Amino acid sequence: MNILAMILAGGEGRGLGVLTSHRAEAAVPFGGKYRLIDFSLSNCVNSGIYNVGVLTQYQPRSLNEHIAIGKPWDLDRARGGVRLLQPYQRARGAAGTWQDGTADAVRFNSEFITESDVEDVLILAGDHIYKMDYNMLLRVHHDTNADVTIGVRSVNPHDAQRFGMVTLDADGRVTHFEEKPKRTRSSQASMGIYAFKRDFLLHWLHAEASQHDFGRDVLPALVSRAKVYSYTYQGYWADVGTIQAYFEANMALLGETPALDLYDPEWVIHTRSEERPAVYVGANARVDGNLLCDGCRVDGTVTRSVIGPGVYIAPNAIVRDSILMKDTYVGEGAVVDRVIMDKRVNIGAGAVVGADGDNTPNQQSPTRLNTGITVIGKRVQIPANITIGRNVEIFPNVPASIFPKEGVKSGETVQG
Repeated sequence: MNILAMILAGGEGRGLGVLTSHRAEAAVPFGGKYRLIDFSLSNCVNSGIYNVGVLTQYQPRSLNEHIAIGKPWDLDRARGGVRLLQPYQRARGAAGTWQDGTADAVRFNSEFITESDVEDVLILAGDHIYKMDYNMLLRVHHDTNADVTIGVRSVNPHDAQRFGMVTLDADGRVTHFEEKPKRTRSSQASMGIYAFKRDFLLHWLHAEASQHDFGRDVLPALVSRAKVYSYTYQGYWADVGTIQAYFEANMALLGETPALDLYDPEWVIHTRSEERPAVYVGANARVDGNLLCDGCRVDGTVTRSVIGPGVYIAPNAIVRDSILMKDTYVGEGAVVDRVIMDKRVNIGAGAVVGADGDNTPNQQSPTRLNTGITVIGKRVQIPANITIGRNVEIFPNVPASIFPKEGVKSGETVQG
């Protein structure tokens, strides 16, 4: 297939708070064993696209280590395969010496696109959850002879401020594109998936060097000056750029018939996996409606939760409606309720995290944490017998000695 896929994976992901303190949004774990970028990478190889560039910028180390040479996705190839494209500074004294936006990231790597000798370039977001055969979109792209084809899907108009909203005519041609409007009559949102004719893309990026972002600058300008068409996608798709959206997308995996089927042998989501033993459920444990990953040991009670690799839940501990990432530890008698917990967190014996029904919004981030979810960063040490409320955010690497003896009230933030 004469296609190059460029995955935009350098975003900071401010909406995810402490989960992106030490990693790019595309590297955030999801569904227990996966990372967000696994979905775009797997969609590429499942669609027969084996020429992939991953554009990084913010906190790339975790992402680089995860992708490495691309072997889990069969992208460790001498020709094509995956290439990690790191940001760089242009010549000293040149205007715009650092990339600033999604279009700029592609513009800085235009030489890589030229050398790939392809007809079309598929530009993808690295932080969305979905399964798509890109050949369907590319077929529309070729049949309409479009300069650009945008993947779109229907969303609730009340969520328009989160998306680029697209207006279409009867033939599917895009007549208007507006990035994150406060109000809109359209119900069609851009999925952040764009197919460009390669030569058209290169010409536009060099001719319009002041346009730094696809959604904000490039696509609104293209609508009236080029052939821009749409491909309407009917399947599951989630932009998990907020804590609430991330939490809901994980919890949706626990349904009896989840909209996102991770068990489909015809469309496998590949990832980098570690060798770990099978899940162990103790004789006195209780588990109900969970995703449990390799290496877990459960001796307590776990209900409606996503439990990552290597997690230990001690006797008499209770975990409810929560997301626990790799190698976390929940001590004996502890209670964890409606919590997102990053890697290697230690919850002391008898601690209660996500206490009572006080839903006071977070004082520092009231619009981001206001639905009762508490978020804990990497390697936090929660002391024994402490009580921590809801809508609390705890920054990474906070030791037990930092926490006040009286506990942490709902809506507070704990920093080291």
